[in-house]
Amino acid sequence: MPPPAPTELQEKERLHNSRTLRMGDTLALAFAVIIVAIFELLHHAEFPPAEKRFLSALAITAVFALLAWFAGGVNISGALAGSAVAFIMAIRDLRMFLALLVVFAVTLVATRIGYRRKQQLRTAEPSGGRTAAQAMANLGIAALVVAVAPAGWPVLALAALAEAAADTGSSEIGMAFPGKTILITTLKPVQPGTDGGISLFGTVAAVLGAASVALVAIFSHMVPAAAAVPIIAAGFLGTLVDSFLGSIFERRGKLDNDLVNLFSTAATVGIAWLLF
Repeated sequence: MPPPAPTELQEKERLHNSRTLRMGDTLALAFAVIIVAIFELLHHAEFPPAEKRFLSALAITAVFALLAWFAGGVNISGALAGSAVAFIMAIRDLRMFLALLVVFAVTLVATRIGYRRKQQLRTAEPSGGRTAAQAMANLGIAALVVAVAPAGWPVLALAALAEAAADTGSSEIGMAFPGKTILITTLKPVQPGTDGGISLFGTVAAVLGAASVALVAIFSHMVPAAAAVPIIAAGFLGTLVDSFLGSIFERRGKLDNDLVNLFSTAATVGIAWLLF
């Protein structure tokens, strides 16, 4: 039996969400272009276009974007935004690009786990992959830190990537294996997938996601072993900021999920700066 036709109100909501998504993707792609422009203005003498490193970064970026798209991790706009992030990280330091690959792997695996249950909860990611808005909300701050390269930038950027991995892991695993879920602001039980909800499995996944980024950075000798604690701690605390923003603002429709993610990764960089 075919599903019932959408009502007029549902159709209006669908069109509104579509326009909002397109606007969000446009702004996200503009953000990506601005980050690349900042990198070019600040570091054009270090990485001239004719340099072998520049060409290698372009090749790595193209391969990464195509693989991410074919794997279903991103749609076309997400691949374009992700390629800007990948280029900046690859040309700055291939070890940073390796950390980005870890975030992508964590996101892809965590999204696939328990997908049917998430569909039943209506919290599953769209089958078309993540958009430019989603990609830049999670990775844009890390890319900006790499582009500007302030003092201690590797730890700050890695902390932002750790938060992205931790947040995705906690939300996706928390919905796949919900257990008891409580609202972070009231500690009252809520349904899995509720904005601001936290659970035991989700919390463990957050720590493991942040640790995966830190460990790859340490084993690749990008940062000293002493940097593991601030990276993991900042990444995990950033997920708590995400939960607070989700509970206070997203549940009330004051912020959407992309803005919550963007503000959370920005807060994570601030936390890492204080800790390191």
